[in-house]
Amino acid sequence: MAEAVKVMEPVKKTEAPAPLKVEGPTDFSTRMREVFDNISKRAFELFERNGGMVGREWDDWFKAESEILRRVYLNVQESAKEVTVKAEVPGFAAKDLQVSLEGNRLTISGKRETKEEKTEKKTVYREHSSDQIMRVVELPAAVDAEKTSATLKDGMLELVMPKTAPARKIAIEPKAG
Repeated sequence: MAEAVKVMEPVKKTEAPAPLKVEGPTDFSTRMREVFDNISKRAFELFERNGGMVGREWDDWFKAESEILRRVYLNVQESAKEVTVKAEVPGFAAKDLQVSLEGNRLTISGKRETKEEKTEKKTVYREHSSDQIMRVVELPAAVDAEKTSATLKDGMLELVMPKTAPARKIAIEPKAG
């Protein structure tokens, strides 16, 4: 007679939302240059490994880019008063992420490294991984960086950004002098 086996769902640990600091305008070009240089170096390594075959530069570039940068999926919603962005950043902690706003351009970047070492008998296993993300998106409206709130919970980064007050038009009537 077979016994019924009850399959239990694994218990998911939920972490409390971690607040993040949203920075104002930063040296965006320096960060982009660093990412560009890393991709360039890796693309050249791929180019050399493939025998220096001319005509496949873009293939090498896109492969290097996919190896270095992980995709960040976004959901951008706009209401009358605010813009909300939800970004999937699994495995990243608040300390690993950098969020900056400049005008209506949002930049989410992050870098994390993990190291693990196991010793079994006389063999030593060492594992090292590095993940890097960068996503730049133009927001549908100008937002106030000072009043923006950012939280990270269960690998989901949520940014709530109040819109800035629209510029008022003032009619100026010429007067005879």
